[in-house]
Amino acid sequence: MGTSNRGWLIAGVSAFTWLGAASAQAQDADIDELIVTGTRSTSRTVTTSLAPIDVLSSSALEKSGKISTRDLISTLVPSANTSNSGAGASFAIKTMSIRGLAGDQTLVLVNGKRRHNTSILFVNGTTQNGQSPPDLDLIPSQGISRIEVLRDGASAQYGSDALAGVVNIILKDQVGGSAQVLTGATGKGDGETLQGSINYGFNLADRGVFNVTFNAQTTNLVDRGGASPNTTSPYYPLVNGQPNPADIGRDRHTAHPGAPSSQLYVASYNTDFSVTEDIKLYSFGTLSSRNSAAWLTHRTPLASNNIIQVYPDGYSPRLFLKDRDYQFAIGLKGELGGFNWDLSTTPSRNKNAFYTNSLNASLGPASPTYFYAGTLVFKEWTSNLDINREFDVGLYKPLFAAVGAEYRKDEFQIIAGQPESYVIGSYTPPPGQPNAGAVMQGGSQGVSGFSPFAAGVFKRNNYSLYANIEQSIVQGLDVSVAGRYEHYSDFGSTETGKVSVRWEPITNYALRGTISTGFRAPSLQQQHYGSSSTIGVILPPATVTTLYPVQLLPPDNPAAAALGAKPLEPEKSTSYSVGVVARPIPGMNITVDLYQIKIKNRILQTGVLGPSVQISNLLESLKLNPQQAVFFYANAADTTTRGVDAVMDYRTDFGDWGTVRWTLSGNYNKSRFDRVIPPAFGFTLIDRVRQGDFTSGQPRDKEIASAEYSRGAFTGLLRVTRYGKIIQRSTLPANDEVIAPAGIADVELSYQVTDQVKVAIGANNLTDVYPDIVKPANRGGANPFTYYNQYSPYGISGGFYYAKMNVTF
Repeated sequence: MGTSNRGWLIAGVSAFTWLGAASAQAQDADIDELIVTGTRSTSRTVTTSLAPIDVLSSSALEKSGKISTRDLISTLVPSANTSNSGAGASFAIKTMSIRGLAGDQTLVLVNGKRRHNTSILFVNGTTQNGQSPPDLDLIPSQGISRIEVLRDGASAQYGSDALAGVVNIILKDQVGGSAQVLTGATGKGDGETLQGSINYGFNLADRGVFNVTFNAQTTNLVDRGGASPNTTSPYYPLVNGQPNPADIGRDRHTAHPGAPSSQLYVASYNTDFSVTEDIKLYSFGTLSSRNSAAWLTHRTPLASNNIIQVYPDGYSPRLFLKDRDYQFAIGLKGELGGFNWDLSTTPSRNKNAFYTNSLNASLGPASPTYFYAGTLVFKEWTSNLDINREFDVGLYKPLFAAVGAEYRKDEFQIIAGQPESYVIGSYTPPPGQPNAGAVMQGGSQGVSGFSPFAAGVFKRNNYSLYANIEQSIVQGLDVSVAGRYEHYSDFGSTETGKVSVRWEPITNYALRGTISTGFRAPSLQQQHYGSSSTIGVILPPATVTTLYPVQLLPPDNPAAAALGAKPLEPEKSTSYSVGVVARPIPGMNITVDLYQIKIKNRILQTGVLGPSVQISNLLESLKLNPQQAVFFYANAADTTTRGVDAVMDYRTDFGDWGTVRWTLSGNYNKSRFDRVIPPAFGFTLIDRVRQGDFTSGQPRDKEIASAEYSRGAFTGLLRVTRYGKIIQRSTLPANDEVIAPAGIADVELSYQVTDQVKVAIGANNLTDVYPDIVKPANRGGANPFTYYNQYSPYGISGGFYYAKMNVTF
């Protein structure tokens, strides 16, 4: 589908949206639902909120073939984008960014309690390098009542990570049940998916509810690799001084970019029980198991990372991740002397074990071909006490005041793999063999094992105190003030504040604005993670990508320190937003919000430093492998992000012909660097590649237009999302990649067969749109396969076509 056609498709849907809105008779708006995010009051709604917030209902979440909670949010919220995490261990987890910021700069809550992060640190990925955000896929969408997305800085209210906003996932708590079965595949017939889930809630002796969800999902590999033509001659050793006949004109399917295969089993529960009239016991949580597998980049037979006696045709390493995760909360809440109180504790753990089919070439023909590469574990235990009440101070409404305290303990553990996965052996091929006398690459290829040098247990704790007041001064004028103090055991204290105002001078027309400061503590993963892998780098004077070993150095590593690394400090932000809220006619809601987010001491992954004589000498002097390049994490830059969010929804009634709900929303976002860490050792630490990931690696604009038609038992939904242009920068400007703007159409048609049974068919990416193909120079000189650009916010799998059935009982 051409770019021009995509643009016309968007324009057509948009025009149709406005035409329908103008010509149809309006109905009254839906009930303005109470919200719990961005306020600690119990009387705020979406339209009276002091900050921009999106509420995604369970019915909206069900009208899609996207069963991932993360994908559902990015599908429905224009300022949210999904990023493919990229290569290596991060292939199994996608992340989501809001307003162009990092995935771990958005705080995730479940029922208002902090959600733990993944143990994996994204390395060698796309725009999300250096992050360990919460894994939203481990929260079953079938168990969600609604999702509230606060698009506003909220560190003063909720603590670290809320620089871009807050995602609060509210679990179902009703009596009754539902089940869903979905099956589908891509347009090319792979990526076959089978998913089944069941949700059920029952009374607890009329004193509470217990609601539980079970979800099982299996997804096969999506492979978008093509035949790899022989452009590197000879691929095999010469025969009598001539190219090997087996090498001539042969194409090989050696590359498998796409999406991993996975098997996911996850359960969630949500319960409360009235102990007395004034005290309620509650608990909720999730438990999951996921196994994932993906192919990594091909190693050719004659490469220094292959032993031809083991793999005569070369090999593509395969990485397996075994992910085990849990989090649960238990608490008491009640009322005492006019004060509402809530005391809770929330332990959690995420564990990822790494296995790989690969080779350690430095061990020669005796190398194993299957390795246990080690395990990452992240634990978080958070306890909270929250107290609030209203005070009559003689103004329009009582003053609402809330205070609270939080204690959190984090622990990150790196467990070493088997020795063969990380050692550097002494094998050199004998005369007459390929690479005779050469130093062969050590460690298991693709992802090297964690060594005892990198292994360890790293801990920290922090406590915080907060206060929040909200006051309606006169009718139509509301003010909110929040402040927070936090102390961390590893880097000290920080304070944040927030002031919000909403003024409605005319009924149904309001202005709102916010000024806030925020912070994000460096994760333990960023502070202590170290690993080795083999990635594509450009080795001067060459101009194409070549596989080369690269070492991630923790900031306190002596080699990193020699290159300018220092102990990580928290990122600090200052945010401003101003917006308008309008309900010009019954049934129509319009919001427009402008924002600016300035972040100081932003933690970024440096570019690849080396290979060079200076780097090799430095590594050798510190008894590290000199035959590699390096990178590390640093408080490397100050940035500014500016943008605008706009949302309009409207419902029209065509009488006997049914009703239509129209939505039109969009986000425009622009980011720049205000300061960048200076060069060291002759290297630009934050090079044009890393800068480009932030400034142009995500779409600058995104628009969503949808129409949901209902008539009797039939419902039809058409949603078109337009993604703006993306530029993926390379070390060499001539190798920069461009992903052209694209319109992605999702459609679902459903029919209510009985009161309990609904069937549906649909498509995600109906017209099977793919991003642009990567230039030959960026495909790897030793691995010249054709593949699509993985910076694409809509992936490289193409269309996904599905059928599903929902049953209520």
